[in-house]
Amino acid sequence: MTREITGKHVLIGTVSAFSVIIGVNLFMAYSAIRTFPGLEVKNSYVASQTFDVDKASQEALGWTIDATDKDEKLYVTITGADGLPVQVASIAGTLGRATNTSQDQTPQFTFNGTSYVADTGPLATGNWNYRMVATALDGTPFKQRVVIHVKR
Repeated sequence: MTREITGKHVLIGTVSAFSVIIGVNLFMAYSAIRTFPGLEVKNSYVASQTFDVDKASQEALGWTIDATDKDEKLYVTITGADGLPVQVASIAGTLGRATNTSQDQTPQFTFNGTSYVADTGPLATGNWNYRMVATALDGTPFKQRVVIHVKR
């Protein structure tokens, strides 16, 4: 016995296929919005007005930044143009994943003479970002995103 494909069967198949596609798209959109960490700046136009001046003053410091995770601590080393460790007026920032904010933390640093050290607890394997905000002793602001690769 053979069955005929009727208009009703084609309609049910088409509606079912598009329902699955729309359902998956809605789920993916919800997931993307739920884990989106937010904006980098509140007003990009205002930020762009001082970008070149800020960049030049930051580059004039000649700093090189290195960040590593070791023994459940974050080590941030700031090296000056002369190759010596730099002490700053203040250092702050957010340590977290690049794609979501659920594991973000704000480390509290102490200077050990060569690096700024903060307890972080165990960091999961993978890519982490430290969005550093520091102020030089002369008052120059310094901002940089430092990538940290955690391997176990």
